Amino acid sequence: MDSSAYRVELEIFSGPLDLLLYLVRKNEVDVLDLPLARITEQFLDMLRVIEFIDLDLAGDFVVLASTLAEIKSRLALPRPEEEAPAAVESPLPVDQPRSELIQRLLEYRRFKEAALALEARAAEWQERYPRLSDERPRQEKDPAADRIKEVELWDLVSALGRVLRHKQIEQEATVKYDETPVAVYVEQVSQRVRREGVVAFSALFDGESSRSRIVGLFLAVLELLRHHGFRAEQPEDFGEIYIHPPAGEAPPSLAAASAAE
Repeated sequence: MDSSAYRVELEIFSGPLDLLLYLVRKNEVDVLDLPLARITEQFLDMLRVIEFIDLDLAGDFVVLASTLAEIKSRLALPRPEEEAPAAVESPLPVDQPRSELIQRLLEYRRFKEAALALEARAAEWQERYPRLSDERPRQEKDPAADRIKEVELWDLVSALGRVLRHKQIEQEATVKYDETPVAVYVEQVSQRVRREGVVAFSALFDGESSRSRIVGLFLAVLELLRHHGFRAEQPEDFGEIYIHPPAGEAPPSLAAASAAE
């Protein structure tokens, strides 16, 4: 497989702090009371999926994973009894790296919430003054604020991880060049979703064991949700994700009947 054919810009996921904040929200815990053991295990699970999608671009996530593992190991060590006299400067607190990480996460959350608030204000402004919307400064949307309908990008990564855990992926001993463009997978997935009306995310990978095809199908789902109006819903946290065609499209049977008339 030619890995460059499926290179993924992981900026779409906005980096390791965005993943860490996602896990904090999903676990419904306070940032100040970060449960290191649970969060670290879940972070490593997501890291494996990122490495499966594109190993070369997972570096920043590996760095934070190492930091989490180091903090977890420090907290697991027994703390020495305080025998040093007060006049002697004490060593750095064992939990200082944890405190520094929490401060970084809090700062990231503040910036993200501010960006979301500005995004909402801009959308409201555009609705009130649509004729002037073209005069607004054009700026690329921050992927960190992107929610694919009711499903976050990290929900899709988590769902792919659940799919991979139940699959035996082909180990490619030799390089296989896959010339299939992602656009082909986009067309295949879009046709199936439109035909069936709703498709479970995991069902898209039934019978697939090739890494290149799995990555291609995953990127096709992202493309359809982000740029083609397709919708995703997840009725239960960490549950199945369902892909729907764009809102307002008639079911295939009704569309065929209208065409016949």
